[in-house]
Amino acid sequence: MKKTLLTVFDEKSLSLELDDLVIRFVYHTYAGVETNTLLVEFSEKRRILSTIDGYKRVSCVGNSYIPSKIETRVMSIEGYNQYRKCLPLTFGVKPSQITFMSTGVCMDKFAVCHKSYNDLKVCCIATGGAKNNALRMGVDSGDWVETESGFKLSTGTINILLLTNVVLTTGAMARAIITATEAKTVALQDLNYMSTSTPQVQATGTGTDTMIIVSGANNPQNAIIHHTGGHTKIGELIAKATKTAVTQALKNFDGEK
Repeated sequence: MKKTLLTVFDEKSLSLELDDLVIRFVYHTYAGVETNTLLVEFSEKRRILSTIDGYKRVSCVGNSYIPSKIETRVMSIEGYNQYRKCLPLTFGVKPSQITFMSTGVCMDKFAVCHKSYNDLKVCCIATGGAKNNALRMGVDSGDWVETESGFKLSTGTINILLLTNVVLTTGAMARAIITATEAKTVALQDLNYMSTSTPQVQATGTGTDTMIIVSGANNPQNAIIHHTGGHTKIGELIAKATKTAVTQALKNFDGEK
């Protein structure tokens, strides 16, 4: 009989200031080790842009904690593919209907920020750690080369999940990644994070940061947004929500600097 890799043992929910979705914290085991996953489920499929999976239409997005005890097992190519298949099925979600991020940060350390203006709403959910993996892009070297054995997972990862109630064009979702990334960098600068390998310069991120942009439901009453840059109101909301959530997430995991 095949051994079950993942077993759910507890769950709790959280309310967001957005309609047509449910957020769940699922506490479970993987390969006998206790861990947890944050899931956001939609009443109908949403268009998303992920820095892992690219453009998709999915019913669910998430962020999953991979403890150090199972890091070696999960972070090989074969192990990670198995993890990405096993995790959704256990929650009753088809792997093709979900996109999710992974991190060495426990989901209990998450932070959330809502921003709104008239009918525009943005929510950012973030986890973050940057003490051991901070770098300054354009200055620091990249030493990892992708191979069949995969990559090393680091607790220095900032994962950002951005949700909105308006319909974002594909270009607007792509531009939102730039807007949110700039805001993430501001959070690191304000907290005075320095590069791990070049301590005399400020960090702009970590080498494993990931992001998912979620468009609003494709309903006739929802506005269609084409531009999400810093001069737009929704760009302002994205940036402020991201900066606030990332700042708090880093404090939650790394502590006050």
